[in-house]
Amino acid sequence: MPNPKNLTERIFQSPSKYIQGPNAIKNAASYLSNLGKAPLLACDELVYKIAGKSLIDNLTAASFTVTHAHFNGEASTLEINRLASLGKDASSDFIIALGGGKVIDSAKNVADILGLPVAVLPTTASTDAPCSALSVIYTEGGEFERYSFYDKNPNIVLVDTSVIVTAPARFLAAGIGDAVATNVEAKLARNSPNFGKLMPTELSEAIGSKCEEILFRYGRQAYEANKAKAVTPAFEAVVEANTLLSGLGFESGGLAAAHAIHNGFTAIHAMHGLMHGEKVAFGVVAQLILANAPTAELDRYISLMLSVDLPVTFAQLGIPNVTDEELRAVAKLSVAEGETIWNMEGAISEDIVFHALKGANAASEDYLRRSGWKKLD
Repeated sequence: MPNPKNLTERIFQSPSKYIQGPNAIKNAASYLSNLGKAPLLACDELVYKIAGKSLIDNLTAASFTVTHAHFNGEASTLEINRLASLGKDASSDFIIALGGGKVIDSAKNVADILGLPVAVLPTTASTDAPCSALSVIYTEGGEFERYSFYDKNPNIVLVDTSVIVTAPARFLAAGIGDAVATNVEAKLARNSPNFGKLMPTELSEAIGSKCEEILFRYGRQAYEANKAKAVTPAFEAVVEANTLLSGLGFESGGLAAAHAIHNGFTAIHAMHGLMHGEKVAFGVVAQLILANAPTAELDRYISLMLSVDLPVTFAQLGIPNVTDEELRAVAKLSVAEGETIWNMEGAISEDIVFHALKGANAASEDYLRRSGWKKLD
């Protein structure tokens, strides 16, 4: 039920600083110097090779003492506690997250445990995790477990687009899938408390709208620029939409069914290899079905997602033979107590979501037939 406590106060929250541009990591020492001099740097082996070593070299040259903590890949309680122990043993005075959404979520939790500042340096524009004061925590097996909330947002978010553009274009597309949910969900959550536990502001609504505008205007162009490893104005705009606008928009605007359905999809093991935004993209279509969106509106969103190769059918999700039993398991998780789907107004139940999932697949398959859509290389 939206706003059961009859809240009247509104809240907007954001990171203290957001910095974006090519070669930003080369200047990291000047941006991070106010946070401390002995950071714990969390990143995985691949990211270390891409950007971690150069970051450490730049910080060391500026008299930082960096403790490199290898991230094991899952934002789980076990991994977070291990990283926190490393930071404590090293007497770290702030935390750096370098990488994708799961290392970012883990590092924010570590910083909260240790009571330290955190700097987020994303190496992809695949999620809106960098700016928020929350983390999504998973089990060791990769299933959604819980949200973890913090008293403050990251101190600094530093986005180096010359690093972001080296990631496969699939990552940018996944970020578009995550970001396109921002406005769609916020519009249906506008009468519910947001992640700050108060009501959304007018600014959060404006941010969600601007985020969507950028994605429809530049999404495909930015995706193609990413394939060409070209940092263009369109690419910069979409990176900002995926990271900053979507991050501010979802946290202060609120979530609804698309992300709840994403969490529900963790019940299907065959989908664990998909990226967060790829599952959210299908969740957007399912939410539009729940909201009784007209065909023209559905077509508009499905077209955008197909233009950047996001999955909108069961077959594209890699589950062409998904069973009703599996879909009911997804629906059951989607409507769990405390899930964001309850921010929506109108009737919601496991059975209603089950039918929305099947309806979303049917609507997308119908669009593919009507449009004669063929995937472009």
